[in-house]
Amino acid sequence: MFSSIIDVLEEITNDKLNSEQKYEASIMLQMVQTYDFVFSLHLVMNILGITNELSQVLQKGDQYIVNAMDLVKICKKQLLMTRDNGWDSLVEEVSNFRMKFNIDVLDMNHMYCPQGKSRCKATKLTNFHYFCVDSFNTVIDLQLQELNSHFNEANTELLLCLACLSPTNSFSAFDKGKLIHLAQLYPCDFSTMDIKVLEYQLQTYVDDMRSYVKFSGLKGMVDLSKKLVETKKDKVYPLVYLLIKLALTLPVATTSVERAFSAMNIVKYQIRNKMGDQWLNDSLIVYLENDVFNAIDNESIIHCFQNMKSRRGQL
Repeated sequence: MFSSIIDVLEEITNDKLNSEQKYEASIMLQMVQTYDFVFSLHLVMNILGITNELSQVLQKGDQYIVNAMDLVKICKKQLLMTRDNGWDSLVEEVSNFRMKFNIDVLDMNHMYCPQGKSRCKATKLTNFHYFCVDSFNTVIDLQLQELNSHFNEANTELLLCLACLSPTNSFSAFDKGKLIHLAQLYPCDFSTMDIKVLEYQLQTYVDDMRSYVKFSGLKGMVDLSKKLVETKKDKVYPLVYLLIKLALTLPVATTSVERAFSAMNIVKYQIRNKMGDQWLNDSLIVYLENDVFNAIDNESIIHCFQNMKSRRGQL
């Protein structure tokens, strides 16, 4: 595939019709044939290879949470092994690739010089320090940091408790002890008396679900919540249904927070670094809820501002 990319870029570079694309292709052609690019390509490919199964399982829903938690531990272990013992094998991969496509050799003992900079202005680092310490170790450490941040001991325990609500395979993941512990994590929603009632309600609930044909073949907690409402079982087992609602709300809340933090980097960038909190909050709402605001036509917005202006004039 790499050779095909090179051929396409060379074709665009030799094209006389579009000078702008020709220039961009020429720059890109030079970049992809550098040691820096090839090294980064193989490093990212190795990391994605380690985390691929985990990424796939995390996208499959609540019925795969237990498998996901096992894969998190495996990914952490493999990343640590790669950091400690994977440098030489990565350099060998890059070297074989470089020889195949006639990319310039790089002496790890020489001083590193970034593409497009003169050696006199470059940071005084050896190639080994830059590629091994600043790139290889740093990127792997960031991956481990992200996994530890998103799947620390508390989060892992919470997710494993949530998995016990899954209706797949006739509620095979059901664990009353873990669900009681899950309820205890929400003291504002479950009082001490509620916890005691829930302990008895859970066993009746799971026996009922396993014997009810309508609850066989459900694929996740979303289907389960819909079926409980449809059959009025949410009224029979109100505390269990509250647990399910909390379990369904948690991923949405977490995703919303992550979206908000990601959007902050887009809305409040370097040029807007003095943006006030109120203006930032208003801008984030418009950015995050763009589906809602896209449905509002310009005339309605103008009319709203005109009304606000007239009211302020009256005051």
